[in-house]
Amino acid sequence: QVQLMESGGALVQDGGSLRLSCVASGGYFKNYLSGWYRQAPGKGRELVARISPAGTINYGESMRSRFSISRSDTDNILYLQMNSLKPEDTGVYLCNAVRNTWTEWWGQGTQVTVSS
Repeated sequence: QVQLMESGGALVQDGGSLRLSCVASGGYFKNYLSGWYRQAPGKGRELVARISPAGTINYGESMRSRFSISRSDTDNILYLQMNSLKPEDTGVYLCNAVRNTWTEWWGQGTQVTVSS
């Protein structure tokens, strides 16, 4: 059983930056399709960015210009660098790892709040 734990969420001002981290135990990010999703209040979960075992990166719509996903295989940590944050980026950011069609894991999430 893989466990994921996010950290780094905070209250920041419009235009600020944050770096989120997700630590995995019981498995290795390098073996899974891993990513970040966010859930804004009253909205569904949306993809922010994901990275494949080979290092191929995909970003959600409108995410590429301000967000950057990376992975440390040495430390087994998944990162999300977020720049030029806007109030509409407010939400819970969740870490995800997918082994196959039937098996995936989610973290509990970390709250990001951007004030105007």
